[in-house]
Amino acid sequence: MKVGTDGVLLGAWASIKKNPFAILDIGAGTGLIALQLAQRSQAEVIDAIEIEDNAYEQAVENFENSPWSDRLFCYHAGLDEFVDEIEDTYDLIVSNPPFYSEDYKSEDVKRDTARFTDALPFNELLAGVAKLLEPTGTFCTIIPYKEQERFVNLAEANGLFPNNTCNVKGNLEADFKRSLLSFSFEKTENTVEELIIETERHQYTDAYISLTKDFYLKL
Repeated sequence: MKVGTDGVLLGAWASIKKNPFAILDIGAGTGLIALQLAQRSQAEVIDAIEIEDNAYEQAVENFENSPWSDRLFCYHAGLDEFVDEIEDTYDLIVSNPPFYSEDYKSEDVKRDTARFTDALPFNELLAGVAKLLEPTGTFCTIIPYKEQERFVNLAEANGLFPNNTCNVKGNLEADFKRSLLSFSFEKTENTVEELIIETERHQYTDAYISLTKDFYLKL
């Protein structure tokens, strides 16, 4: 749950073209995406929220030990609690939400909390984003490709519309596995692109290298 391809993709792909002053990472885990955005942007406020105890503690440690510690802060809270208590709004919100909706649950409570949708249902996530996002702000997320249509419909019910979509597959022969999505309150034409990660095992495409090279020691 610490450093996964989904998080790296989202942290690298989320748009900072509007030069956000304040960024929020919902369900930050150990802080990967927030740290990526601190590296990429000049945002003065980068907040994160994480409910799982150990992940929260690691995020705080990672933030404190980073070159951007003065801009990073992690709240130990769930989204519902955060929405009720915080009056601030954010120019950019990102989230790599828990998305496994299968009935099966493992015996690892921490992993279940991080990975099952009942920890942060999509409708709760989107309702929270709609309250916390600046009127001209952007929300970026990564979800399973098969959930894209349902997620977009839920987003539109909360006044959020897709502006950019990047569908991701592991290799040329594979099915699409993930969707990177960017939303705003403005209804515009949705630009759709594709990303292939590998040509073969551990042989990465030029597009993936170009997107993520700033975050790997070797690629």
